[in-house]
Amino acid sequence: MKILVRAIFLYLLSAGFIVAGLMHFVRTPFYVHIMPPPLETHALLLVYISGVCEVLGGIGVLLPQTRKAAGIGLLALLIAVFPANVYMAMRPELFRDVGPPVAFIIRLPIQFVVAAWVWWTCF
Repeated sequence: MKILVRAIFLYLLSAGFIVAGLMHFVRTPFYVHIMPPPLETHALLLVYISGVCEVLGGIGVLLPQTRKAAGIGLLALLIAVFPANVYMAMRPELFRDVGPPVAFIIRLPIQFVVAAWVWWTCF
């Protein structure tokens, strides 16, 4: 039973990162918009890079040979994108068109849950 649950969570994790990564190419302006000011000059490139990394990480966790490396990459990615989430939480007035301020605050602990999910399924 434990193996089945872990497999289900692995596939959900994979699908989540693949879909999230593809969204960087579907809703590019949104991701550029949430980039913190110090990163604005390279925002588009960073959006594309993070999208590719999410897709590759999502695929990589499915393969036993690359699962740990993909897990490390996804954990690094979660750390790298955390400043954008903090920026949204600290400046909610800039993102009224995206959602309510409480959503930006909730995203912060959810990222730790996702990191734990990556750890549990990949290591």
